[in-house]
Amino acid sequence: MQIKPFAALRPQPLLAAELASVPYDVVDTEEARKLAEGNPNSFLHVARPEIDLPKGIDLYSDAVYAQGVKNFQSLQDRGVLFRESEPSLYLYQQVMGTHVQTGVVCCCSIDDYANQVILRHEKTRKDKEDDRTRHTSELNANTGPVFLTYRATAELNRLMEQTMKQAPLYQFTATDGICHTVWRVTNGNEPFVRAFAEVPVAYVADGHHRAASAFRVGSERRLANPNHTGDEEYNWFLAVLFPADQLQILPYNRCVADLNGLTPEEFLRKTGEIFSLEKADRAVPKGSREVCLYLQGSWYRISWPEFKSDPVSALDVSVLQNRLLAPLLGIDDPRTNSRISFIGGIRGTQELEQRVDSGRDAVAFSMYPVTVEQMMAIADANAIMPPKSTWFEPKLRSGLLIHTY
Repeated sequence: MQIKPFAALRPQPLLAAELASVPYDVVDTEEARKLAEGNPNSFLHVARPEIDLPKGIDLYSDAVYAQGVKNFQSLQDRGVLFRESEPSLYLYQQVMGTHVQTGVVCCCSIDDYANQVILRHEKTRKDKEDDRTRHTSELNANTGPVFLTYRATAELNRLMEQTMKQAPLYQFTATDGICHTVWRVTNGNEPFVRAFAEVPVAYVADGHHRAASAFRVGSERRLANPNHTGDEEYNWFLAVLFPADQLQILPYNRCVADLNGLTPEEFLRKTGEIFSLEKADRAVPKGSREVCLYLQGSWYRISWPEFKSDPVSALDVSVLQNRLLAPLLGIDDPRTNSRISFIGGIRGTQELEQRVDSGRDAVAFSMYPVTVEQMMAIADANAIMPPKSTWFEPKLRSGLLIHTY
């Protein structure tokens, strides 16, 4: 792997907590508007600039991107964000309850992304990729880091432990109870660069659209620059690299708006013909090859025996999609079908119950999470996981460290 330090644009220490925001893609416009209300320093004004424009505006209009540029410049003009005097690497630690994960914040190479040194496990949606490509290009910045993982090494663990003995740049607990700590590497960047050069591959855990858009912007600028040398900042994108053994994946649950013309009784009967079906006294599966189903105020358990298959087809999300959602409920393409919604496991099964009980959806499915090893094995095989297979928590805050072009 190639990594490099960068001269970060970052918030004043006393303003870090109010500036740092959730990633742009885990909230919708109204949720972002509410989170940023009364806080002109929230980075959501940059990541989701439509919150400062009239309701109902086209999210992909010129005015939205122009507002993002204006808000980003305002944070710099007002001194909320300032530029580091020299390139550095950083460590970023998150603590959520008893879970702790610590990663290296750096710039990664778009060539590594192109040459499959950085592996992906999901496809991107064109509209979302186009949006982040334009957002990145207009702002000349990676405003949110790509969440990468790698198989841990003793040397990188040692280097991180050494750095964490220093005083942090930032340490705060966000309103959701997650503690965020950032250190600057002051005992030399080169040892980290050399240690990552020994790492054969890394994996996009979260942020496939951010990675793809950074690659596109860099590639476009290479073509447009007759004096391209390879040293330009557009050849690099912002990332946090976490050891795989520190990560946790939560389930990515599903809700479907209707039963595709079936009555609840017909749906349950046909489901029972596909899977083993029984009433359940719990909402969370105990293991793989099991899904909990919520319909008309009751939970059911569906399960199936192990079968020989490739790693992708054997995933619970694949079995559910291929055997029930597509043939029975008519969810042909979960990437584009508007009748299916995906609910991150951080929201809990209460969110599933609320959506069905309110009539917003007809049925919900509570999934068992895939493992990090499954994700890496699929990426190693150059295969693609079904959409919305993994929900990593905690999410990386945007705005704490920004890479600009």
